[in-house]
Amino acid sequence: MNDAAAPPAQSWKVTLPCTRAEAEALDGEIATFAAMDSPPVLMTSEAGGDDENAWRLDAYFEGKPEPAAIELLRSLVPSAADMQPQVELLPDEDWVTLSQQGLEPVTAGRFHVRNRPADPEEAGHVNFLIEAGRAFGTGQHETTAGCLFMLDRMRRIGMRFGNVADIGTGTGLLAFAALHLWPRAYATASDIDPVAVEISGHNAIANGVVIGTGIGQVALYAAAGVDHPAIEQRAPYDLVIANILAGPLIELAPSLCAVIEEGGTLILAGLLREQADAVLAAYRAQGMRLAERADRGDWPTLRLRKRPRIGWKRPRRIDRNARGEAPGFGTL
Repeated sequence: MNDAAAPPAQSWKVTLPCTRAEAEALDGEIATFAAMDSPPVLMTSEAGGDDENAWRLDAYFEGKPEPAAIELLRSLVPSAADMQPQVELLPDEDWVTLSQQGLEPVTAGRFHVRNRPADPEEAGHVNFLIEAGRAFGTGQHETTAGCLFMLDRMRRIGMRFGNVADIGTGTGLLAFAALHLWPRAYATASDIDPVAVEISGHNAIANGVVIGTGIGQVALYAAAGVDHPAIEQRAPYDLVIANILAGPLIELAPSLCAVIEEGGTLILAGLLREQADAVLAAYRAQGMRLAERADRGDWPTLRLRKRPRIGWKRPRRIDRNARGEAPGFGTL
C-alpha cells in the first residue's frame, strides 16, 4: 500500500459570458454554492472591446467541476443560457494570487494602498500594504476606495472620533485607516468570515497596527454584524463603518444603529446607485439622517448621522434569522 499523501486537487476554470448587471449581482449570489465542500471562487471582469455591457464570469474550482456545478453556474448568468461554457485545467499555480498580480496601487485621499511588497511606497501619503488575493478590501474596489476618501474628508473638515467599529472589515484596511486618522481612538473590526479576521490580523502586523483592546489598538472579532458580546460591550460607537452589500446593510440597520451613540456617524458602502434609496429608507427608519453622499462610478458612499433621541439600547434585528451575511464581499 502506498502511504504517501494524496496530491492536492488540481484547479479548473469555467468561463461564461455575462452582462454587467449580472456581474454586479453575483456578489449576492455566491452563497448558492455554500453547501459544496469546496465552493468555487467567482471573479467577474470586463470582456474588453467597445461594448461596456459585455462582461465575463470566471469560476475557479478545486478539482474538475461536476456537470451539476456547471449548470448551477450557468443559472447565475441567464444571458449565457445558450452559450457553451469554456472548461479548462489550470497549471499547478496559485491562480488566486496570479489573477490579481496586475492590480495597480490605489491612491484615495491621503492614503496609498499597494498590493505587492515590491511596489514602491508613495511619498507624502499614508502607505498601507494589503496583499492581493487574500480577502476583499484590498483598496481596489470602488467601495473601499470611496470609504477611504470619505474618512480622509471627515478628518480634513475636523471631525473627531474616539470609538470606531469597522463591520465587515475584510482585510482590516478601513479600521487601520481610521486609527491613523484618530490615533487616540479605540478600534473594533469584525467580519463574519473567520479567515478574513485572521487575514486582518496578519495585515495589522504587516502595517504596524497594534492588535488589542486599548487606545490606538484594533480589536478583531469574528461575528455576524455586531452579534458578539465584546462588540456590544464596547458600544456605543461614535463612528461605525459598514462596507458590505445592500441586502445585508438593510437587514443590519436596527443592530448597527443601536450601537451608535446619539449624534454618531455611520459610513455605508457596498451598495449600487440604484439601491441607495432602499438602504437610506431602512436607516432613516432607525433615526439616521443623510449628511453626505459621494459617488464613485456606480458605487455611492453614504455618511449618516444619528439623530438624538431616547438613549442607547441593546442591538436588535428586524428578523432573528437575519445574519447580514455577505459571502465573498464584505467580507467588503
